[in-house]
Amino acid sequence: MEIEFHGANCVSLVAKSAHLLVDPTVPGLKVDEKKADIILSTFPQSLKTTGEQLLIDTPGEYEAKGVSIKGIAARGHMEEEGGRLATMYRIDMNNCRLAVTGHIYPELSDEQLEALGTIDVLVVPVGGHGYTLDAAGAAQVVRAVEPKLVIPTHFADSAVKYEVPQAELQLFIDEIGGQVQEEAKLKFKTGDFPEQMTIVTLSRTS
Repeated sequence: MEIEFHGANCVSLVAKSAHLLVDPTVPGLKVDEKKADIILSTFPQSLKTTGEQLLIDTPGEYEAKGVSIKGIAARGHMEEEGGRLATMYRIDMNNCRLAVTGHIYPELSDEQLEALGTIDVLVVPVGGHGYTLDAAGAAQVVRAVEPKLVIPTHFADSAVKYEVPQAELQLFIDEIGGQVQEEAKLKFKTGDFPEQMTIVTLSRTS
């Protein structure tokens, strides 16, 4: 299985059975949406898909291409208390348990954590400045979920046109501490995870 980072909060998850694409909507991203079998959006928005693609942008349970997906309602980062416009996802794919948070408020309830369950790989934005989780908020989510691998997204990048400036990735690394692994793309097999939680920083695919 492979995980590739395209910039902003956009990642692709690729296995033999399916190709998933998450949040491919920020201007400037160079990603071919037509390659994806399933497109996940962590916030409701207008996305164009081919007739054969499955688009998921709301909470619920889904099955497609041998992949199980659970959408979990969450308070968006900019929402007032009680809001639930954002969607987190738990993805069971190739016997790997992944989670993508999107731009959520950092305090997760026991119910949300139970819905996520045990997670191997967590994808979480870290750029802050009012747009999304900052280093401290992202670290709070990571500590609550306790994944084996953490893939940070949505940090400062001169090639991506953000609505507001985003913080440097190093702020999150310093906040969370622990092991850091740099990769062009993440390739792994089932059960191939370190004993200690590791931050994996992926190069943006251009």
